[in-house]
Amino acid sequence: MQRIAYGEHASQFGELYLPDGVAQGAVVVIHGGFWHQRYGLELGRPLADVLVKDGFAVWNIEYRRVGGDGGWPVTGQDVLAAIDAVDIGPVVTLGHSAGGHLAVWAAKHSERVVGAVAQAAVLDFTEHITHRALELCTEEQFAEASPTALVPIGKPVICVHGDADEDVPVQQSIDFCGVEPQAELVVVEGAGHMDVITPGTESWELCRAAVGRLAGGC
Repeated sequence: MQRIAYGEHASQFGELYLPDGVAQGAVVVIHGGFWHQRYGLELGRPLADVLVKDGFAVWNIEYRRVGGDGGWPVTGQDVLAAIDAVDIGPVVTLGHSAGGHLAVWAAKHSERVVGAVAQAAVLDFTEHITHRALELCTEEQFAEASPTALVPIGKPVICVHGDADEDVPVQQSIDFCGVEPQAELVVVEGAGHMDVITPGTESWELCRAAVGRLAGGC
């Protein structure tokens, strides 16, 4: 694993994992934590460990968050800058919770992103978690920051969400897939918010399979 800075701020860096031999695709891992400074890319390391063993180049990124000079549009700009910072070819974004928001948002805005896997993602700022979204941006910015407001994304999006999620309601993914023509919904019965980023769980295996389907064609 190699740590690489993509800017001068302490939060502008990522960790690059390269497989033995030729990579079969590339994945950008974007951690969640409701965009707050207290959560970092350590959340993505277990996922990166699995995916690099699967043969993917993996870029686990950090970005400026709320409470650490982040907010909108800085947080989104950091994600786009990170995606462009390393030459690993076309990428699939894999993001959890708030990172899922950024994964889908980046799919809309970056030519390098060929698809997104949204893990229990925040996809509509106007529903369920509006009070959280208002910590990232103003209500006037919802139209440019909220993925549901940006449909069609123009890339395939696979939404994996547990129906027992108490942090981000599964309805976020259900409703998004109802309006996004290239979205696929995968609901995991009895799964909670953290199951999708816990290797060994059914939820994670479904996310892993989704990455394989999208990134394998990069």
